[in-house]
Amino acid sequence: MAGQRPFPGHFRLPQGPSSGGRGCREAGQPKKVGVFGKLKLMSDESATGMFRAAATATLEDALQARPEWATDLGDHRFDELIDDLSNVGLATRAQLMRRHRAELASVDPDALGAEDRVDLSILIGHLDQEVFEIESLATYTWDPCVYGVGEALYPLVTREVMPVADRLRAIAARLALFPGRLELARHQLEAPPRVHVETALIQHPGNVALVRDEVDRLLVAEPALRAEVEPAQQAVLQALEKYEGFLHSLLDGPHRDPRIGPDHFSRKLALALSSPMPPEQLLARALRRVEELHDMLAEVAKEYLAAEGAGPLKGTKEEVVRAALGRVARDAPDESTFVPLFEAALLRCTEMVLASGTVSVPEDPYRIELIPVFRRGGSAAQCDSAGPLEEGGETSLAVAPPPDDWSAEQKVSFYREYNTAMVTNLTVHEAMPGHMLQQAHARRFQGSTLVRKILQSGTFVEGWAVHAERIMAEAGNGGLPVRLQQLKLQLRVAINAILDVSVHAGEMSQSEALELMMTRGYQEESEARGKWRRACLTSAQLSTYFVGYTELDELFTALGDRLDYDELLAHGSPPPTLLRSVLRT
Repeated sequence: MAGQRPFPGHFRLPQGPSSGGRGCREAGQPKKVGVFGKLKLMSDESATGMFRAAATATLEDALQARPEWATDLGDHRFDELIDDLSNVGLATRAQLMRRHRAELASVDPDALGAEDRVDLSILIGHLDQEVFEIESLATYTWDPCVYGVGEALYPLVTREVMPVADRLRAIAARLALFPGRLELARHQLEAPPRVHVETALIQHPGNVALVRDEVDRLLVAEPALRAEVEPAQQAVLQALEKYEGFLHSLLDGPHRDPRIGPDHFSRKLALALSSPMPPEQLLARALRRVEELHDMLAEVAKEYLAAEGAGPLKGTKEEVVRAALGRVARDAPDESTFVPLFEAALLRCTEMVLASGTVSVPEDPYRIELIPVFRRGGSAAQCDSAGPLEEGGETSLAVAPPPDDWSAEQKVSFYREYNTAMVTNLTVHEAMPGHMLQQAHARRFQGSTLVRKILQSGTFVEGWAVHAERIMAEAGNGGLPVRLQQLKLQLRVAINAILDVSVHAGEMSQSEALELMMTRGYQEESEARGKWRRACLTSAQLSTYFVGYTELDELFTALGDRLDYDELLAHGSPPPTLLRSVLRT
């Protein structure tokens, strides 16, 4: 795709039928009315009243301590602030979270109703994870990506839920704070892993384009604000140029290992998954699943090749599968058809879900756009959900074609991996009836607290999306080619978990990882190399797909004929281990 287009035009889908920054505000500034004013708290001293009051106070402090997160969620009281990533600021945040954790721990869960018990568990888990990330992992001391400007500005630039003038004033206030943030990085980063430095450099042009081009685009609509915005804009551009030189100097080393180690990984896995499944059990189950999927792939591959008139089938199971996948990969997009292919797939999948009546489709607007450059380096597509605390937001299916500087051979490999059938299946996962639909249902959940408006389980979110792939493929979406790609993606899900455990709690090398993905997982080299980078950049996230799918599958099996997808999706995005207790089926 020629040129960089971080923010292309929006493609709205037809709606379905009904079925070194500062951490506090300066004295004297008025406090905006927040989302917590909408809740009616109990004034009595019952366990329920104590919990709901404590939960509200905890979330209020959590959002104020992380203004960038608050903006992304749709709470715009702190839009002129950025997160305080200084040693003192982070230590203060951890201490605050510990205090709230102790208060919540004093609540007797047995005295609460089922919904409040779930919220209590979710909130305590979140506080434990916050403290662990700050005090044990201390990511801010070794990951340059956390200091970028992109995540702080992106919602203000792209979400059209507030007037342009209000967004520009908030952007100007945040820009004024970012030179200090970037200077803070120079003092706090110590021997960052090389892969993190390389990724920060990949994302750097996107940060520059966001500050320069996208802010300029907004100023066209409000030229009277140029005098207020441009000085801060230019200061950040100069600071980013200096920061780029600093990042290049970090390439010379020293570099720490990107692996977080078995002890930290075990703890982070338990917190991130809200699951009792330890790394050893996760690895064993994922390895068994790989073998099961090889047999399933071989059966579908034989059926597909026979339907295609491919002649007598010879060779091992692996050779038959590879032949079938290779045949499917011939139907692949290119730079000019990649995004339109997602558009067409999203329309088809939406029509199929509506016609099936399997699950209700809320009337929410959607769009398709490119993943902004500052977010690239992780996946080919992602769902960027509307803020759950704001009205009128849009959810986007964001996609990333290969970089312009890739060789022709790399691009061919990419499009063979993300062929037409794979794009159809990926659209199911990211959009319909995967993330996009699930998030639309989650936004409609009204609890006694805002816990499940603000906090969501990645295990449930990803587990549902993997399950959505299965129900659509088994319903005939895209025929046998998509069924093959769906099973291949299930294989990728299991291998993701193997990588996650084997990299961060083991000593898997890059060559071993590539061999696993390309030989056992039938992945193209471009995909495998990208996943190796992602495994190094993240920890515990790659396991959410497998654990979420496994735990939801066990729940669905137990429910049997009582399974109701609308009921399943009506409770926000709680961990699968907690979901059963609130289902009415």
